Amino acid sequence: MARIIAVVNQKGGVGKTTTTVNLTAALHDLGKRVLLCDFDPQANATSGMGVDKNTASPNVYDMLISGAEPARAVVSTKFGDVLPSNKALAGAGIEMIDMDGREKLLKRALDLLSDRYDFILIDCPPSLELLTVNALCAAHSLLVPVQCEYYALEGLSDLLATVRLVKRKLNPVLAMEGVLLTMFDSRTNLSLQVAEEVKRHFPGQVFATVVPRNVRLSEAPSHGKPISAYDPFSRGAEAYKLLAEEMCAGQT
Repeated sequence: MARIIAVVNQKGGVGKTTTTVNLTAALHDLGKRVLLCDFDPQANATSGMGVDKNTASPNVYDMLISGAEPARAVVSTKFGDVLPSNKALAGAGIEMIDMDGREKLLKRALDLLSDRYDFILIDCPPSLELLTVNALCAAHSLLVPVQCEYYALEGLSDLLATVRLVKRKLNPVLAMEGVLLTMFDSRTNLSLQVAEEVKRHFPGQVFATVVPRNVRLSEAPSHGKPISAYDPFSRGAEAYKLLAEEMCAGQT
């Protein structure tokens, strides 16, 4: 059975997609069977894995709304498998409102794939609407990227309130996988101060691995590659390799 992890933070630009893509590839490099479920209508994780978001069919939208078989939607890449997204997913939240068990549509689909993988990572949209609730219902745990910048903790109280509600009403097993510090610059007092503040708010739940601010991480998506393929010797690639190792070490 796969360990299903939702990569979530309703704040945009914190490194959710960067983390999902590069952690998928790093776990794959460690010999793990990994599926990236792109649950963001922007479909950046899909293209970041080298999959054409405009032609991938069936995709996550077809799987949720049209009942496409999940296994048919999976695209295999040399960096790991992908459940691709596209812009049609933007309207899925409205279409799902009248569907039975609308909060657990993704869970039902991923349960059919779970036996094939060690990890399933869900790249969530930057919001707290029905798509994100579906991801939280499907997941065993959540990984929260937090950028080391001003207002880093802004909005996290809303996320945690949503998580508590989902755990109480829909998914009692949902746990915190960990908080990941991203865009860290050890040369600045701000990054160091934010790191301390995050650790104070989430005692014992912050990953030891810290993702540095690294231009190569920003460049890799435009080449349709994770950082491990684009520049395997960069500081960004090393960080995600260490994060994958840290997560595997914690796997029971």
